[in-house]
Formats: sequence, C-alpha cells, structure tokens
Amino acid sequence: MQIQTALFFESPEEIFARVFSEIRPSLPRPKVKISYRGYANANSSIRMECGRLDVIMADVLQGSPASVVESLALILISKLFRRRPPAQASHHFRLYLNRKDVRRQLHLLKQIRGRKFVSGPEGAHYQLEEMFEDLNQRYFSGLMGRPLLGWSRKPSRTVLGHFDPSHNAIILSRILDSPEVPKYAVESVLFHEMLHLKHPAVHRGSRRCVHTREFKQDEKQFPMLKEAKEAIKRLCVG
Repeated sequence: MQIQTALFFESPEEIFARVFSEIRPSLPRPKVKISYRGYANANSSIRMECGRLDVIMADVLQGSPASVVESLALILISKLFRRRPPAQASHHFRLYLNRKDVRRQLHLLKQIRGRKFVSGPEGAHYQLEEMFEDLNQRYFSGLMGRPLLGWSRKPSRTVLGHFDPSHNAIILSRILDSPEVPKYAVESVLFHEMLHLKHPAVHRGSRRCVHTREFKQDEKQFPMLKEAKEAIKRLCVG
C-alpha cells in the first residue's frame, strides 16, 4: 500500500478514518478519537470498540506532518488487524523519528520524564566503580568521565548490560555479580558499554547503527575477549 499525499486540510482523525477504510473497505468508516499522552518516548497505541477507533499518541508526535501521521495510521491499523505494516510506512515513520531535531526532543523528554533505576555500583562480589576506573586507566587513558553505574533489578540472561545515554548510566545484569562468573567476563561487558560512551550511535536515514566499525575495532583491544564471550555464552545457556 502506497502512502498518499494527505490533503492539507485533513485532521489526524480524518487521516486515521481514511486509512482504516483503505485497509478494511468492507467495514463502515469508524469515528476516531485521538488522545495525546506525555510519554518519555514516541509510543502509540490503538484499539477499536463499539465502532470507534481510540488512538493514543505520544505528545511528541502532536503537530507531525500529515505524511507521518498517515504512516503511523498504516502501522497501527495494520497491527490492529494482525497484518504486517507496509514497509514504506515503517521506513517513513522511522525516518521521521531519526531526524536530528526529533531525536533531540525525544532525548530531552526521556531525561525529564523517564524513570531510571540505578541500584548503585556495589555488588555482592564485584564493585563496578573500581572496575570502571581500572578499565578507564587501561584503555581510555583515564579520560572517560564516570557515568552512573549500577546493577539491574533482576538477573537477566538476555540483556547483560546496557548504556542509557539519556540518563548517562551503565547498568549490568545482576546475574554477572556472582563468584561463578570470571572477573574478565564482567569486565568485558562493562568495557563494551563504556565503548558506547566513546562511540555514540550513528544515524543514517532510518537506520541506527550502535556498533560502528570503530566500535568493533576498539572492542578487540580487550585481551581476553574470546574467553569472555565463551564464559558469557555458558552463562546465558545455563
């Protein structure tokens, strides 16, 4: 399905109603109610009840170009009927979210509205601040500013670590804070997240690259990377 050039006088409600009729022409055109919520991201949702479409959009999308609203309508209504959203619509919407001004706005909203749990760097077996400073001296000449450091609420095996640029925080999975996990394996995860501070994500059109060529090249500096990956693999399988 192609994205049409929405008429300049179409309201977001009219766009959603039109797209609905294009996707399900056999059904009566519904009434549409759009509400805006102060989310910390660009999340949106949709539901249909008693012949009415209720759409909730993040307030950051209020005032978006008509083509962006139409792309979102194609995505949400397709999902409502368990269809795959048109690739063109998904691409167009991601392209808008990756605009520099929109990214900056989303970044600020996440700082203001987003909640970030940071337990603190002191673990039962490993101390993240000490580990960070040691890695900082060994690989970054001691020049990297220390972000917030902490352990996750729950011991995740799928996400062992992540860097949140909006809150300048590195969180490691509590599953790593164990005497059964070699220190070099914990260090490799922390080192990986520290590289995200050095090499921010690069946006190319609708794509977001978090592991650039420079990132991967620097990661090879870690001397026991192979052994660390093997230890982590055993941990995740176990």
